[in-house]
Amino acid sequence: MAPNLLVLGGTTEATALCCVLAAQGVRGTVSFAGRVARPVRQPLPQRVGGFGGVDGLVAFLRSEKITHVVDATHPFAAQMSFNAVDACARTGIPLVALTRAPWCSVVGDTWTHVRDIACAVAALDGPPERVMLAIGRMHLADFAPNPQHFYLLRLVDPPQEPPPFPDHHVLVDRGPFDSDSDLALMQEHRISWVVSKNSGGTGAYAKIAAARRLAVPVIMIDRPPVPRRLEVHSPEAVLHWLHHGVTDLGV
Repeated sequence: MAPNLLVLGGTTEATALCCVLAAQGVRGTVSFAGRVARPVRQPLPQRVGGFGGVDGLVAFLRSEKITHVVDATHPFAAQMSFNAVDACARTGIPLVALTRAPWCSVVGDTWTHVRDIACAVAALDGPPERVMLAIGRMHLADFAPNPQHFYLLRLVDPPQEPPPFPDHHVLVDRGPFDSDSDLALMQEHRISWVVSKNSGGTGAYAKIAAARRLAVPVIMIDRPPVPRRLEVHSPEAVLHWLHHGVTDLGV
């Protein structure tokens, strides 16, 4: 039977994989959670929206006759990753995760590691600062208890409701970004703190590099735990897994 993949997408890695799959003539569907109003157009058929939990995902896998699943979701989409592991275990469908390495601090970085959004909010409980809040729009309201700060908000889509901060600036833009531009942006807004998820990869790293160059401290939100599963780090490795199986995976 020819492969029929489900790619759980929403990342630059997922887009790169879909390009490779399309070029190779591999049949598949890419799925987005629907949190971004204008997802990047994919070279494979795409669907938008949740599955309805594990049971819904199982039903989709069976109805669409999916043969393989690739979890290429954002590192902070942990619930989807748990659901994928559970659904694939229940259906016997092979699963691989296309992941990116987390960022690690280097000489010149000043990071405060926190385990989640709530801890990042607590870390900002202090005198007024000028904060680049680089966490996406889903968690903006969580920072409402700290209205004393100026917040620079760079978002893929405009906020659906006014941000809960008396002093803020919204910049609607989509990466990847470069460190020179981010350095100029931070200087323009006199940023004194950056709050970031440890997303990893290259597309969002510019603000981290710029913060290092400006000696701006970073509150780094560590990744949530994800289930144990086979992980690879390139589209080529996914193709190798698809054609040769786990036992031959030499990448």
